[in-house]
Amino acid sequence: MSEEKWTEIEHLPEWDEEFYHVYTAKKHGKWLMLKTLRPELKELPEYRAMIEKEFEVRYNLAHSHIIMINDFEDVPGLGRCIITDDVYGDSLAKLIREGKVTPDHVEKLTRDLLDALDYIQTNHLVHQPLTAERVIFTENIGNLKLIDVGFDQKNELSRDDTAQDIHDFGVLLEKALEACPDTPGAQRLHRIAAKCMNPDPARRYPTVNALRLALADRHTNALLIAIIVFLAAMVALLLWLNSSARPALPSF
Repeated sequence: MSEEKWTEIEHLPEWDEEFYHVYTAKKHGKWLMLKTLRPELKELPEYRAMIEKEFEVRYNLAHSHIIMINDFEDVPGLGRCIITDDVYGDSLAKLIREGKVTPDHVEKLTRDLLDALDYIQTNHLVHQPLTAERVIFTENIGNLKLIDVGFDQKNELSRDDTAQDIHDFGVLLEKALEACPDTPGAQRLHRIAAKCMNPDPARRYPTVNALRLALADRHTNALLIAIIVFLAAMVALLLWLNSSARPALPSF
């Protein structure tokens, strides 16, 4: 008897989206995740077109911190599903609720999430607002994965689109910092988050790259200080070696 293709299908209510139910399942023994229209929407043409469009937009995306789509097929009992790699883990929202945010999570937000956001904007993807529910840290390894990243694609994103992304990133960073106040450099990160969230979009960081540079300064400043201290010590040593105050070497 041949092995059943789909097994251990389980609904994940906490992962559900506005128009979709989300499931975990095994396909030929491999864990995957499934996204399908809510039952009341399955037969409505406009929503069927919506899920097909999302598959078309996201299928060719390839980024290490964005959940990848690998198929679109009928699953027994569920109907037409978008199939993705398994990214089971905890959302940032859950980690905040349970008081489990660590400096490592904050570091991944400032690096990995920003990289994912840059990729989305570079590819002109129209996407749902960036929220703590859409940022996942995978089980065991803790890799950051952004889910629900695009349902349409434009020739170019508007200034309002990119400004909103900067704002939403600042909100997530601020929430994470509040949940993990002992994060190194927290005071400076709070200031960066506040600029991202400025009510006037013109006063926010204009681009993801500008925001990345601001975040990188905390590392760059520390490195520059270390280099300056080292060079100052070397200059002092050279001056001392060439000064009259240096003890004379013994003669033989």
